[in-house]
Amino acid sequence: MGTRIEIDQLVKVFGSGQAAARAVDGIGLTIEPGELFFLLGPSGCGKTTLLRMIAGFIDPSEGSIAFDGRDVTHAPPNKRNTGMVFQSYALWPHMTVAQNVAFGLNVRKVSGAERDTLVEEALAAVQMEQYAERKPTQLSGGQQQRVALARAIVIKPDVLLLDEPLSNLDAKLRNDLRHQIRNICKASGITTVYVTHDQKEALSMADRVALLRDGKVVQLGTPRELYRQPESKFVAEFLGETNLIQAATDGTGTLRVEAGAFEATPISQDQSKSKHILISVRPEATSLTPAGESGSLPGKLLDTTYLGETAQHLVEVKGCPLIKVAEMNPFGSSSRVHPEPGDTVGVRFDPGEVVPISAD
Repeated sequence: MGTRIEIDQLVKVFGSGQAAARAVDGIGLTIEPGELFFLLGPSGCGKTTLLRMIAGFIDPSEGSIAFDGRDVTHAPPNKRNTGMVFQSYALWPHMTVAQNVAFGLNVRKVSGAERDTLVEEALAAVQMEQYAERKPTQLSGGQQQRVALARAIVIKPDVLLLDEPLSNLDAKLRNDLRHQIRNICKASGITTVYVTHDQKEALSMADRVALLRDGKVVQLGTPRELYRQPESKFVAEFLGETNLIQAATDGTGTLRVEAGAFEATPISQDQSKSKHILISVRPEATSLTPAGESGSLPGKLLDTTYLGETAQHLVEVKGCPLIKVAEMNPFGSSSRVHPEPGDTVGVRFDPGEVVPISAD
């Protein structure tokens, strides 16, 4: 079950002459059958334009799109058998929930008992069957989004497309629906392409993620690969807090800044031959130690923000930007240090979490 999507050197240019803008600039991707695939990136990176080309709403300037080997590059939307969930829900206010869900089936001339059964199954999948006779205006935002999802999956599409479906909801509701949407997509086996600018959504839901910038894919991989092994400064910063440090190398895997030396096990031989490299270390892979402890860099604690289950520390280390440290269960019985702002402390990087990156 599921459809393979093959995108080959896809380009979309808006405007002409000097005013021309390449919204999508030579993207090539293969999305596997049944995969929950995310297009992630900042506003204006081309992710929604790419999604709409897959849907058939926008015609590409160059390149091709194929579903299971069938060229759909210039096929109209109604010839692609895709289901779409929009940011705005786009429900008919004068229709009941059941009538909204049945809309696509009516267009396809499915009627009678078969239509009613399919609507019932789709509403059950999103846990909305008890609201079948209500109007959309009688539902919460999260309930409306689930109805929109049911309407998209009821036609049993080859490809499901979601355009920032949770962006209009509050933070708690977004968290609740992430798990539900992933379960529904994976249970159905439908190949799903999901657009978002929210890195937490992508990291918590996706099988794989394509991170876009200026119309190009800058890194493609699983959420874990992108977060733990970013290839560039842009990727490292877009996916969360990180410490970016310019360090000198000595050819042995030991790195040095003005405050001292530290180990970095993933450094390759080629990278060790460079005199200076840029590294990324996540705050949760950085820890405070007692001052002077072997393997740590000396620094001064500038500030601590206590958040209950975590604390965020800012440490001044010579030759580095301000170092961010995330501590779990701060000030608990297992905490090794309890410094106050102004105290001298040590900062230790987990050697296996020091990642060399490009400056782009």
